Amino acid sequence: MTATAAPNITVRRLSPADSISELTLLLHRAYAKQVEMGLAPLAGRQDDATTKSRVFSGECYVAVDHQSLPDLDDPQGLSTATRQRIVGCILFHEIEEAKGPPWFQQKFVASFSQFAVDPGYQSAGIGLMLLDVCERRALEDGATELACSMAEPDQDLLRYYFRRGYRFVEHWQWPYTNYRSAILSKTIRA
Repeated sequence: MTATAAPNITVRRLSPADSISELTLLLHRAYAKQVEMGLAPLAGRQDDATTKSRVFSGECYVAVDHQSLPDLDDPQGLSTATRQRIVGCILFHEIEEAKGPPWFQQKFVASFSQFAVDPGYQSAGIGLMLLDVCERRALEDGATELACSMAEPDQDLLRYYFRRGYRFVEHWQWPYTNYRSAILSKTIRA
């Protein structure tokens, strides 16, 4: 499944060949604002082993920038090589060890987590590309709602979700965070 937002950005399923360390660093950069607010989101502080465990517990999709670089083996500099750089991710149907919110347990609800776009790439439509993939996957699974858990104190992020049609459903306290989460959901249709 591939979508295109910008000429060099595509969304695809995470591959075992992708760098978990690169993904962990992306998550740390994307969640740095919440960490600076004094919050402790798991994605903002997890190590590579945690990232690996989480991304392979569900369906992880990544936004990739296909950067054209000069081919160093071409002395005349006429050819280029392409490098793929992960610039965003989203985890569809993460299997949590911790008990999740009641809303997530409903048969008609699909959920996503670990949603991140590299700060240098934000406001370029990459987040929408990632959310679109999750909406399509949720519909394929027969869900009519797509939900997420987000740090309630991050009001900018809350407004982002509200602008995209999400609504507040309930509060939830995860055992590994130091803040109350807002559980948001959006009705999805084919």
